[in-house]
This record gives sequence, C-alpha cells and structure tokens, in this order.
Amino acid sequence: MEIHIFTIFPEMFRGPINTSILKRAQEQQLITFNLIDFRSYSPSKHQNVDDSPFGGGAGMVLKPEPIYSAVESVLGNVQDYHGKILLMSPQGEPFKQKMARDLAQEESLAFICGHYEGFDERVRALADQEISIGDYVLTGGEIPAMVVIDAVCRLLPGVLGESESPLADSFYHGLLEYPQYTRPREFRGMVVPDILLSGNHEEIRRWRCQEALRRTLQRRPDLLKTQDFSDEERELLAQLESRISNLEKSGC
Repeated sequence: MEIHIFTIFPEMFRGPINTSILKRAQEQQLITFNLIDFRSYSPSKHQNVDDSPFGGGAGMVLKPEPIYSAVESVLGNVQDYHGKILLMSPQGEPFKQKMARDLAQEESLAFICGHYEGFDERVRALADQEISIGDYVLTGGEIPAMVVIDAVCRLLPGVLGESESPLADSFYHGLLEYPQYTRPREFRGMVVPDILLSGNHEEIRRWRCQEALRRTLQRRPDLLKTQDFSDEERELLAQLESRISNLEKSGC
C-alpha cells in the first residue's frame, strides 16, 4: 500500500512509521510512506499556510491554496487518483474497525491533516471521506491520522507476519477480545483457567467465544445491538444473560 500524508508537521510521523511493525512493513516493501509538507507549496514569500478567519473569531485557519497545490502536485487530478483521500476532522464519520478493514482494501491512501483552528471549508472538496477518531478535539489531524494508519496497516497481508493475528482482535468481529494468558501458570495468586491447559482445542475455542461475549456484555453492551450472531453465539449469550439474571434475583 502507498500512503501519502499531507501535513505541516511531517516530523511528527517519523517516529511512529519508522518503529516496530510499520518499520518492518516498509523494509518488506509492503507499505510505502510519502510525507508531504504542504507549507512548501505556499505561494507566499514566507510560506504562510494560515490566516485569520473571515467574519472574525479566535485562532487561525489553514488556507486552501497550499493544500490544493500539494495534493494536486503529488496525486495529480484528484478525480483520477487510484485511492482514497481522507480528511481528518472531528466532524467526520466515527472511525470503526469495519472502516479500517474497508480502507485496507485500497491500493493507496492520502491523508490531509488540518491544524490550528481548522481549515478553509473549500478543502473539504478534495476529500473522498472525513474521519473522526472520537468526540473530542486535538490540536491537529496528525495524531488521528497515525491512529487510522496503524489500524489499517496491521490488516494488510504480511504486515503482522501471521495471517491469523488480527482475527481475534477486539472489534474485528464486532466483539471485545477474549482474555489472553501466558507463562507463568500462577502469578500472585492469579491462575490461568484450566481449560486453556486442557489441550482440547474445541473446548478452548468455545470458551474463548463465551468469554468474548461475556466481556462485551459487561463492558460494551452497545456493541451487541448491531452484532450478527451465529447460532452458537446466540446460545452462549442466552446462557450468560440467564446466569446474570439469576444472580441479580438472588442478590449476589
């Protein structure tokens, strides 16, 4: 995958993209990053990229000219771009795991990172999609872009090394991940469940399914409202809900 990042702070990305999994993915030529400082595309003598807002108000607004010039210089005619142009914005569509899976199917992605008070409204015309990582405001779109890039890139074939690695992640199938354990078997009085040491792979699979449902029911019950359950999951969830109901009735 080819990833273009348009920002006035390219140095913010150099640590994250050149560390750990993303670094290895680049070495294996699975991902290519292109950092573009759109400040260098400013038509002004001092490379200004922002100005005060029309109508007054606090803060500075990113101008459209440098962003358009940078995007069109790198990507060409945006109508012919063989990927998706993403604008990081608190007004965008909430980022979910399904979106990450969809974006991982693209040949190329381009991220536009706003900063300061915001960007000129006309910048929106460049984007195929606006993305928000949550209902809060950050100083710029760089950190949200890093979040999306990390979530998308780990889904690309070969990036994690083992093709099954992301399949059990929280949210991959709409549920939170089941509990994970490793050595030692006992630590400070906390013991690994016997089922995980039984060697019975079918029972372990069923236990993990049950625990994923239990954890989701306890921590994120809202996720269950949109989940497309298998017959087994419906059965296990019904059992869990029955146990919880009985405990509540007994006052435990």
